[in-house]
Amino acid sequence: MKKSKIGGQAVLEGVMMKAPNRIAIAVRRSNGKIEIDSKKITSVRDKYPLFKLPVLRGIVTFGETMVLGIKSLMTSAELYGEEEEEYKPSKVENWISEKTGKKAEDVMVFSALIMALGFAILLFMIAPALLTKFLSRAIESNLIKSLIEGIIRLTAFIIYILAISRMKDIKRVFQYHGAEHKTIHCYEHGEELTVENARKFTTLHPRCGTAFLLIVMIISIVAFSFLEWNNIIIRIAIKLLLLPFVAGISYEIIKWAGSSESKWVNIIMYPGLMLQKLTTKEPDDEQLEVAICAFLAAMDTIEEQEEVVALEYNQSHEKSPNPVG
Repeated sequence: MKKSKIGGQAVLEGVMMKAPNRIAIAVRRSNGKIEIDSKKITSVRDKYPLFKLPVLRGIVTFGETMVLGIKSLMTSAELYGEEEEEYKPSKVENWISEKTGKKAEDVMVFSALIMALGFAILLFMIAPALLTKFLSRAIESNLIKSLIEGIIRLTAFIIYILAISRMKDIKRVFQYHGAEHKTIHCYEHGEELTVENARKFTTLHPRCGTAFLLIVMIISIVAFSFLEWNNIIIRIAIKLLLLPFVAGISYEIIKWAGSSESKWVNIIMYPGLMLQKLTTKEPDDEQLEVAICAFLAAMDTIEEQEEVVALEYNQSHEKSPNPVG
């Protein structure tokens, strides 16, 4: 089975696929047409070879992925074409843009990134630490406290996913997430990228971000077990400083697991795959079409780009799909 360097994420009514030098976003609009935005990208690692070193490359990839993820969500809203879904800068963001000389879009991305990180840190780091401190007053072992904190964090994550999965829009995002994985599996198994071929593959993939998050939680339990609990504020501050390195180590584990076919690796990654059952759902054929378009558009050769055009032409001359919504 060949390995792919293309990964992606689900966006608003579509899929983003990222290759080493190109990113593509495909979105199905309410009229049934698939809109595609594809452009070349460069990484900090290309400019500074130092960031190609193990762990450091994971830290850079983690940061770039978060920024690209938010930008992709904003782009998908624009491609979808519904006015109520369009992202517009607030008065504060416009003010910051004028004062700093930065583009309003960049300020919006930064603001969204800060809010997302703040929410994640509050829900999955600060709250579990405070709750653990309260529940384990009589426990002296740092390792046991860290295990309790990890269990609380994982439980909070699962409850959060289960809660948002009840929302109609999020359910469709999870279906597009499944379509992304099926498409990548289809390519990696050497089969022609068609809806029929992609349909038969699983929605679970070892290189998924959900599996990455689980690895981060496990690594953090081990790494943070050496930190004292005497001062909870200092503990949280140190954890925030160490988090990029935990993400870098987790990236190396996911990268290694994604390139290995060992049974032991499959056993190690099994919990992460099972966790994906919460974040991926079976897609329909139209969603698979979108994911395939995004995958092909993320590739660089002229032949592959022409294949995207052919797919769009064929599907536009078939029976018009029902509007999304």
